[in-house]
Amino acid sequence: MAEARDGVERFGDAMARFAFVRPKRPEALPVRIGRNRIYVLPTGFGLFLGAMLVSMLVGGLNYNNNPALLLVFLLAGVANNSLVHAHLILSGIRLRSLHADPVFAGERMRLKLRFEADGGRERPGLELILGDGRADFDIGAGEEPEVQLDIQTRRRGWLALERMRLSTLRPFGLARAWSWLRPDTPLLVYPAPEINAPPLPASLGDGDSPRSRAHGEQPHHLREYRAGDMPRQIAWKASARADKLLVREYESAAARDVVLDWNALPELGREARIARLARWVLEAERSGSRYALHLPDARIPAGRGADQRHACLRALALLPDG
Repeated sequence: MAEARDGVERFGDAMARFAFVRPKRPEALPVRIGRNRIYVLPTGFGLFLGAMLVSMLVGGLNYNNNPALLLVFLLAGVANNSLVHAHLILSGIRLRSLHADPVFAGERMRLKLRFEADGGRERPGLELILGDGRADFDIGAGEEPEVQLDIQTRRRGWLALERMRLSTLRPFGLARAWSWLRPDTPLLVYPAPEINAPPLPASLGDGDSPRSRAHGEQPHHLREYRAGDMPRQIAWKASARADKLLVREYESAAARDVVLDWNALPELGREARIARLARWVLEAERSGSRYALHLPDARIPAGRGADQRHACLRALALLPDG
């Protein structure tokens, strides 16, 4: 399998300079595989069978052996039909959608691709390859399977996908039919966060932590009783329901937002600043703090939650290179 796959890759790279090899440029989804973009080459087993049939043909003609000639033509017809069948398996397949959740640079990204096929016929034995990722799947009659493919990411920003190969060895493994797909779907890669980053900067509030708390303000949440808590903090009704002592924890209105400021890190290089700010975004989100991000050309107002986290990491990922 590996040798056949490598041979197809080398052949595809050699032929890519010709005008008839498609696609030349990324294509908008959905992408349909037509007959004019399917290529077929014999496998090693197919070449062996062809050589054997030639030998049988020469022997049958030499000895005027009609049964041998009949067998040769019968096997040749079956082999030829298998090439046509392999071509028809790919013809009419459509890549409908492609998406992936953002990951951090250096992690593997899981692509989710949805396929469908024309004609209501089964399309068995399909193989999808992109880089070092591979997925094997079938398309049943009337089905739209979602195929998952893992690829390696290396740098932050938009990830432009290289061409991917959809192929099959069915029905008999005598030939590989394949087609190239190159969807125009950039995917986002977050910057890799700094590993040993210092703690979050102090908030702009009066407390000494990103979310300072005090008694007598609005309740923040309930937590278990700890020695030293005041009796008036105990939430008796909630404690009775939970069968354990719970106390109200109050949040000070004086606490303000944590500001993650690009200009506050002048001692770091560009990529080092991005890595540290990415780590601080994760830490602020984990601690439940409200945080804002100030960049040279953009300011993201304070907030928290999945949308705030994505907005900050996206802004960091799309900063231009130094």
